Amino acid sequence: MKLCIFCGSSSGDRPGYLAGARELGQAIAGRGFGLVYGGAQVGLMGAVADAALEAGGTVTGVIPQALMDREFAHPGVEDLRIVSSMHERKALMAGLSDGFIALPGGIGTLEELFEVWTWGQLGEHHKPCALLNLDGYFDRLIAFLDEVAAARFLKQQTRDMLIIASTPAEVIDACLSYQAPVGHKWLTGGKT
Repeated sequence: MKLCIFCGSSSGDRPGYLAGARELGQAIAGRGFGLVYGGAQVGLMGAVADAALEAGGTVTGVIPQALMDREFAHPGVEDLRIVSSMHERKALMAGLSDGFIALPGGIGTLEELFEVWTWGQLGEHHKPCALLNLDGYFDRLIAFLDEVAAARFLKQQTRDMLIIASTPAEVIDACLSYQAPVGHKWLTGGKT
């Protein structure tokens, strides 16, 4: 199994973010799973990759040429895929992965998560999408998503597709046991 991690190129303002990213990288490698991520050596991205590599894990990085040119690529990642655009990056990461986990990050992290979650809603895949809510980082987003569902702009079944967990072990276990909803009006693509 390969898990795709979306997260910040910054470490954020709380030590728990960095510690959680490292713990997730160790847990993925410790279970014998592969890590797919954005290919950078900085921030939470670098931390999750470093931890997986230190634990003997398999890491695949996917980075656009523009970021490669700025020397942001992780020098220790042997399987580093260089692509021409962010669109190509996201498509390749999705194709390589069996599930998606978002850690704290900015608009890029949120955009990546929302895109793959939308693809799941539309039946383009049946893979788990999850938030690892380190130190309550996503609390207000989770509350907002619940409001969106209550206002009927998001079906509750779609809202329930998004896994919420507060520890790396919980999020991996939830991804492993995830089953896409049956009978969802949007889930007609039949792809996995």
